[in-house]
Amino acid sequence: MHPGAADEAGQAGFRLPRQARITTAAEIRTLLRRGKRRKTRHLDVFFAGSPVSYPRLGVVVPKHRHNAVQRNRLKRRLRELGRTLLLPRLREAERPLDVLLRTRAEAYDASWDELRQQLQRWLEEEVP
Repeated sequence: MHPGAADEAGQAGFRLPRQARITTAAEIRTLLRRGKRRKTRHLDVFFAGSPVSYPRLGVVVPKHRHNAVQRNRLKRRLRELGRTLLLPRLREAERPLDVLLRTRAEAYDASWDELRQQLQRWLEEEVP
């Protein structure tokens, strides 16, 4: 069963499954160094073929002189957009990509809809 698939009770859960996360510093560095990069107004999206058979997501949110509350809110927003928008679309298209979202300083001022629209546009360009 791939990450994000429904469990035995038929519920998908409301968190990003551990298998669908890019968490190690080595994987993040590799993606930053070797992955393709597309810039949006608020994000740098790095992506490359995944070494596993399903898509995975990583989120990097530098401090940019903001406090922990603001930083964590931004991370939660991006993880939720990844869980509900990016990963399902990549699974449907059978594109096992590793995607790393790195925020720019301007992202702290972005609304939920602005972030969603930018990720949606990236998906339309990269996943036909």
